[in-house]
Amino acid sequence: MTQQTTAEHVVLLDDQHQPTGTALKSEVHTEDTPLHLAFSCHVLNTKGEVLVTRRALSKKTWPGVWTNSFCGHPGPDEPFETAIARRAQQELGLEIRNIAPVIPEFSYRATDASGIVENEFCPVFVAITDFEPEPVESEVSEYAWATPQDLADAVQRAPFAFSPWLVSQIAEPELQAQLG
Repeated sequence: MTQQTTAEHVVLLDDQHQPTGTALKSEVHTEDTPLHLAFSCHVLNTKGEVLVTRRALSKKTWPGVWTNSFCGHPGPDEPFETAIARRAQQELGLEIRNIAPVIPEFSYRATDASGIVENEFCPVFVAITDFEPEPVESEVSEYAWATPQDLADAVQRAPFAFSPWLVSQIAEPELQAQLG
């Protein structure tokens, strides 16, 4: 797996979700994070199970919590589909296909226990894979395949164990319909 050799930038947005510039990803997530562009992806296997991942304990925000398959930030002028395929490979060593938008207007703002804020316009996608993930340890500590109903039940019973964006996304009818 190749490592990124250049610093990753995120696209900063105004309140109408229009680009206003860029910032280094390593510097943008603070106690006063500006609104920026991201994406969230839920990966299904051919059995209809959804991939959930547990964030590495070394992550700056929400370490050790369970979340959707993966998230990321498209680079400046990078199409979502390209960014999603890139991030699936970088984080999970995973080839995906049939990338489709599910909640194109999703956004959220949440504050981690450490005080770091996530503030993202974050369209939600689904994709299919025929493979098992090979996660990068600095990103993912473990993963599981779950039926969509088991995932929804777990989030309802213990929302504190999951990322706030997953808790919000799993409640959306558009995602429920796509996951089955």
